Amino acid sequence: DLDNTLWGGIVGDDGPENIEIGQETSMGQVYSEFQAYIKAQKQLGVLLTIDSKNEIDNALAGLNRADSTLKPDDFLVIKANWDPKSKNLSDIAREINIGEDAFVFVDDNPAEREIIRQQNSGVAVPEIGTPEQYIKNIDHAGYFEVTSISEDDRKRNDMYKANVARAAAESSIGDYGEYLKSLEMKADIKPFEPMYMSRIAQLTNKSNQFNLTTKRYTQSEIEEAATDENRITLYGRLEDKYGDNGVVTLMIGRQEDIAMHIELWLMSCRVLKRDMEVALMDEVVRICYNKSVKDIYGYYYPTAKNNMVREFYKEQGFELVKADDEGNSVWHLAVDEYAPRNKYISINEN
Repeated sequence: DLDNTLWGGIVGDDGPENIEIGQETSMGQVYSEFQAYIKAQKQLGVLLTIDSKNEIDNALAGLNRADSTLKPDDFLVIKANWDPKSKNLSDIAREINIGEDAFVFVDDNPAEREIIRQQNSGVAVPEIGTPEQYIKNIDHAGYFEVTSISEDDRKRNDMYKANVARAAAESSIGDYGEYLKSLEMKADIKPFEPMYMSRIAQLTNKSNQFNLTTKRYTQSEIEEAATDENRITLYGRLEDKYGDNGVVTLMIGRQEDIAMHIELWLMSCRVLKRDMEVALMDEVVRICYNKSVKDIYGYYYPTAKNNMVREFYKEQGFELVKADDEGNSVWHLAVDEYAPRNKYISINEN
């Protein structure tokens, strides 16, 4: 929220020149400290968005004050209008393609907080108290605690801003294949490397929707898999004309004689529908062929969040071997019968 949350006063009534922010008053200093705290979260990889009942011009005027620590460019999406905040929050989640349960909604108004609790399932809505207590009450709740920070974390806001630009390009190009071509995508698909071990371990513990088995790995377990001669490990890093998406997909397979069993396959939802999974599948099959592997087995274990990949292996040309009443399924692919399908992503030479 903006009014009486990021600054004191109501920008539409008081005017941007009269809101409390900056070093001129003690209360202005309190709001400036809170803005600095929020900006620090962005530097840790937290995505910042605005959900305010306001005129957009007034909202921007407040943020553009010379003494405002936070500027419009610090925010991935700015919803300043007269729609219900619950609707705005749902729209923001859809636009940046993350679940509502990933949001922390910060608002000084208890009525607005209660509406979000009732209308937006899973959103964290802290009781923030008075302005002097904002930082303490939010920080002590532990929403933004991190154990490690990767380079991808530091770039996360820029990555998601590029996604917004991609979405705009998609809407302007009628043919989806032509849209994918227009992205000029390039990818690295390689065995796990030491420089990415932290990011790889982080992905295994954060990715829930595009995750076939939802197995969790520590960094030491990832490093062990990378050195196991009976395992095939691959990561995918994707970039396009809008920017670098970083490491976005992972695969771990276990080889047993002439068969390979996929233990982990996941992908970040920020690159959905760009055929990165197709490019990775081509590389998995190529490696298996070179290792004289004849059969690949894939496994799907359903969770509350990964229904979107229930038919993943079918879409990759696998045949169903068996499935139980709980939705767990096993799939098979004959390596010799697979034909490469990647048409839109240029793979950098390893």
